[in-house]
Amino acid sequence: MKPEKLVPEEATTLKVQLKMLDEGLEAPSYAHPGDAGADLRSRIDFTLEPGERKLIPTGVALALPHGYAAFVHPRSGLATKHGISIVNAPGTVDAGYRGEISVTLINTDTTEAVSLRRGDRIAQLVIQRVETAGFVVVDELPDSVRGAGGFGSTGGFSAVPA
Repeated sequence: MKPEKLVPEEATTLKVQLKMLDEGLEAPSYAHPGDAGADLRSRIDFTLEPGERKLIPTGVALALPHGYAAFVHPRSGLATKHGISIVNAPGTVDAGYRGEISVTLINTDTTEAVSLRRGDRIAQLVIQRVETAGFVVVDELPDSVRGAGGFGSTGGFSAVPA
């Protein structure tokens, strides 16, 4: 049985202006219908030594509508197979930014270098609606069930003795 299409694709597609800064690269694209992240590609060949981080250009610039931001996420396959992640994951691309999107990759592997080529998929771009806060300074915050508890205050894990 084929899944029913509930909403026409056009109704959920946000139009985002895209400028390719490198004609030889493929534009960001979604691997499968319904994917949240569009693949970003490397503009250069590079090698990351164990523990090394590098800023990698993607050849892409965007004009996001006001009220939206793009978030640059690691690719799960690169993370699992090679230990490649993004230092400031997710990286934030604000609506007013018009420069090239670059990604700060890090090799978390302690022994193996990883080489990637121009055009390799290195990150995913997720575009989301965001709210702008109007901050109101107060003397006291209202109580809540959680209160000031944070950084593991709810448990949920069993530490294994070293």
